[in-house]
Amino acid sequence: MDKLNDFMDLLTGSFNNAEQFERMRQADADFPYAEHVNTICNDKITNAPKDFEGFFMVEESYYTANGNTHASSHLFLFTEEEAGIRLASYELPDGYKKSTFTYEALAPVDYRDLKASEKFTPALFVEKDGVWEGGSTSMFSPALKFTLHERFSEECLEVNESMEVKGKKTFGYDEPILYKRVG
Repeated sequence: MDKLNDFMDLLTGSFNNAEQFERMRQADADFPYAEHVNTICNDKITNAPKDFEGFFMVEESYYTANGNTHASSHLFLFTEEEAGIRLASYELPDGYKKSTFTYEALAPVDYRDLKASEKFTPALFVEKDGVWEGGSTSMFSPALKFTLHERFSEECLEVNESMEVKGKKTFGYDEPILYKRVG
């Protein structure tokens, strides 16, 4: 569980890509300003098994492009496996929306009511020289493919996400978003 604790220490907190955003803005690149607030929420999960050794995390994501801010939050479960750290996505508990789901707004929820996402293929992260790297490819529908690749280190969280519909990219950037810890 030591590796999982180290991994979660890297991943939790408040992050933004202000440095990268400013560089891209000066180059007139179409690139978002992005923020992540990652908070372990096991304290709000009731009736977990006594031997439960994973961490549920609320990821609050905010993307601002062309003056418009879009919120998209998620509930993830991280567990340690022999091969590395596994990230599984969970459906938001009943009554919550991706645009308003936050750690603060999350009321206690029963572990037995949580449902793993059937659409998201879990990602496996492997550590090499202090850098965790991993990702997955998920088919959200027969035509909609989601690709995730991430690298986490003390320096930054590097996130590369893309969506394709019938092979045509509909979301994502050529350069990964580089989140640095703030505060």
